[in-house]
Amino acid sequence: MSQSPVDSILGDTAAVRPQAPEGGRTGRIKPHPALVLTVLATSMFLSALDSFVVNVALAPIGRGLGEASLSHLSWILNAYAIVYAAFLVPAGRLVDRYGRKAGFLLGLGVFTAASLGAALSGNLWVLVAFRFLQAVGAAILTPSSLGLVLTTAPPSKVGKYVQIWAASGSLAAAAGPVVGGLLVQVSWQWIFLLNLPIGILALFMAQRLLPAGRRGDDKRIPDLVGGALLVAGIGALAFGLVQAPEWGWASGWTIGSFVTALAALTLCVVRSARHSVPVVDLSLLRNRVFGWANAAILLFYTAFAGQLLGLTLWLQQTWHWSAIKTGLGIAPGPAMVFASTLLAQRLARRTSIGIVGATGSLLVTLGIAWIVLNISSTPNYAAAILPGWMIAGVGVGLAVPTLVSSATSGLPQNRGASGSAIVTMSQQVGTVLGVSLLVIILAAAGSGGPIHAFSVAWWVSAGVMALSSVAALGITDRQPKAAASRH
Repeated sequence: MSQSPVDSILGDTAAVRPQAPEGGRTGRIKPHPALVLTVLATSMFLSALDSFVVNVALAPIGRGLGEASLSHLSWILNAYAIVYAAFLVPAGRLVDRYGRKAGFLLGLGVFTAASLGAALSGNLWVLVAFRFLQAVGAAILTPSSLGLVLTTAPPSKVGKYVQIWAASGSLAAAAGPVVGGLLVQVSWQWIFLLNLPIGILALFMAQRLLPAGRRGDDKRIPDLVGGALLVAGIGALAFGLVQAPEWGWASGWTIGSFVTALAALTLCVVRSARHSVPVVDLSLLRNRVFGWANAAILLFYTAFAGQLLGLTLWLQQTWHWSAIKTGLGIAPGPAMVFASTLLAQRLARRTSIGIVGATGSLLVTLGIAWIVLNISSTPNYAAAILPGWMIAGVGVGLAVPTLVSSATSGLPQNRGASGSAIVTMSQQVGTVLGVSLLVIILAAAGSGGPIHAFSVAWWVSAGVMALSSVAALGITDRQPKAAASRH
């Protein structure tokens, strides 16, 4: 299946061996593993869905909160991506230390409670704060749920169960635009309120069905300070970028934001080089395949995040489509990802994985180019957008799982989790940069009219996506058949 941002923490799942369920009370009837998987996959679907429904709901949220500034609204997306990227590694370490069931219940509880807070927010920055908390919950939920899948699945079905778990995130990507469009027809608050009944039911079922937690042997405390520095650094960088058109690129606030970002990220690198449990394992970056794959992933998500949000804003602001119509218009692209992922697996067995990844990125470039060359202020979705967006969807299905699997397949077994977390970080940081870049371009080119502004933004994203294609060619094709079979 295709991989969403949450899917990439899978790492080298073929190297993971199932263990006996954690703990367990004597005499207790063991629940059916498929029922346990349903709870775990549903929870992951919920947290992944929240990342995608917000794109379609961004404009309705702005109207509901009386906020028209895209640079301000972009923080509803960026706050989630930044915090999720930075806290995934520390959260995974803490879950391993204190128990997966405890981590799962805590993560799901924080995510559900923060969803209620987001729905009740009457101010943009209060909403952003609750999105921050949602991301903390998701960062705890993700590694704990995968760990529970691995320890509760029947030994002969571990790979199948992991694929189903991963597919829940991909399904969220496909369903997110439509679900978001439907919910905001009632009220934008419903995109967050939906999480409450599902989250509460999942908490109840998890408490009853999941095996009792067992603490891990690793007692080391992860580098929480390094994680906080990473949040501060990426946040300051994004803040300076999106506010610079309003403040001025030479203003003290803009320069101060960039200096803060540089200082925080430098300190994070220094701590990661010295800490026993770093937030970023820098030694992995010396692996050539891992380095090129992460560069390709970072560039890919920088381009794609801007393309997705840009298309959503175009349909709503220029063609004046409703949220539900926009969601339906966005859906064909993600729908193509499923079929093309199967094609990617077959191609990876027959040719270089670098070529497969590069081809996928190139198709996304061609798809967005089609849209730019055919779009006009007069709505003509079937001819101007649909063909290009479906081509882009095929490209995503070819590129993302190939790049993610190649990044982690060559790593030692004991480094797979750390490597996968860095891959996730690259995806989320790319998302932040892509959204910020779109905000900058639309603000700078807006005086030329919407067609000019969006065309410039899409051409820039197409160029970045082309660079991703070039970076993918740098991936050394090591054991492509083995890598393909494991994913």
